[in-house]
Amino acid sequence: MSQLFDAPPPRVPVQIEPSWEQALEAEFSKPYFHALVQFLKAEKQNGQVIYPPGPLIFNAFTLTPIDRVRVVILGQDPYHGPGQAHGLCFSVQRGLPPPPSLVNIFQELYNDLHIPAPRHGNLEHWARQGVLLLNATLTVRAGQAGSHQGKGWETFTDAVMECLNDRHEGLVFLLWGKFAQAKARCIDASRHHLLKAAHPSPLAARNGFFGCKHFSQTNRLLAQQGKEPIDWQIPD
Repeated sequence: MSQLFDAPPPRVPVQIEPSWEQALEAEFSKPYFHALVQFLKAEKQNGQVIYPPGPLIFNAFTLTPIDRVRVVILGQDPYHGPGQAHGLCFSVQRGLPPPPSLVNIFQELYNDLHIPAPRHGNLEHWARQGVLLLNATLTVRAGQAGSHQGKGWETFTDAVMECLNDRHEGLVFLLWGKFAQAKARCIDASRHHLLKAAHPSPLAARNGFFGCKHFSQTNRLLAQQGKEPIDWQIPD
């Protein structure tokens, strides 16, 4: 019976962009988020290297405040190699070669809009225009792909998707691969635009990613709503 009178768990302090902090306030007090934070602390205490670095875990939210979101690209989990991940799905920091999936994204961009591949793989230019580059899982153990899946991040990013669904009209969601497409359950397709294709990885890109023309489709959908198109050309 005493549990009935227990105080709710305290809010976990999270360094996240203010508009997102307000929108997601309730998530930071939920038991799953407390468990997630304890898991990440234990990883560090056990000497594990976690990517991206702590200040960049919520980088997608920092660069794309909630009221500026127009497009959502959903990835699975961060790159697990040294220096690659910086909190934006598919993106890598300058000075590192674009990974194979990103190379294929640039190839489709060229096929679709004749935009040549940039000299780097940093996608911040997209994020600053309102393209939320969100991974379903926001951290990973160095060298171990998928190692932080099933620890609570997916519940958090479900809440992000539901928040976007409720607060916006006419967002364009680019769902590449079955994992991303599973998030469609969080979106009202009668109010938003869901563009689905195969994943851009080398194993799947030729099965429906190449030729999807999602970049031009996105800009047409934005234009139909009187919104500015995305400048997909990434400056060197």
